[in-house]
Amino acid sequence: MATLTVKDAKGASAGTVEVADAIFAVEMNKSAVRQTLLAYEANQRQGTHSTKTRAHVRGGGRKPWKQKGTGRARQGSIRSPQWRGGAIIFGPQPRSYNQKTNRKVRRIAINSALSQLRSDNRITVIKELGFKDPKTKQFVELLGRLNVEQGQRILILLAGSDDAFRKSARNLPSVLVSDVQNVNVYNLLTCDHLVTTPESLKALEAQFAAKEEDAE
Repeated sequence: MATLTVKDAKGASAGTVEVADAIFAVEMNKSAVRQTLLAYEANQRQGTHSTKTRAHVRGGGRKPWKQKGTGRARQGSIRSPQWRGGAIIFGPQPRSYNQKTNRKVRRIAINSALSQLRSDNRITVIKELGFKDPKTKQFVELLGRLNVEQGQRILILLAGSDDAFRKSARNLPSVLVSDVQNVNVYNLLTCDHLVTTPESLKALEAQFAAKEEDAE
């Protein structure tokens, strides 16, 4: 099994933790990652864009001038698409962009992203958080002791509720604190560094380990 170094709050080594090869040591499946990423980004779209068609614009109930004899092109309404203030033809209408992703494909994509982070040595495991009160300064000092550079996009995965730690990190725009059950491919691919705990690693393994029905 693959192993990750565990650090304490002072940044010193506190042993190692074994992680499942099926999650942290798999080959990158670009097809699954691409499919899952595109579905995630599509599902973030609200789809509330709207334009007015001929049925929605007001005015233009009569011809602007008679059909013949004026020397100008024939017109039926001042709300035709070629007129200023007229309707929009084939414009965007409210719609849903949601895409469904197969559960197995999503699991493969998550495991591929986690394996890539581990192979690049971009995962830091901290033994315990130990925040009693929300202190952003204390959180920044902790990142420094863990050799995590400020300004990087940092993803922190937690398995339980830790309000003091979450409040300490929420003022930093480059830091995202997420629950294990809410992890997604987009956050894993866009982060520069992943910080987690041994408990969170166990929760990841329980959530994204291959099920028996996947092997059939």
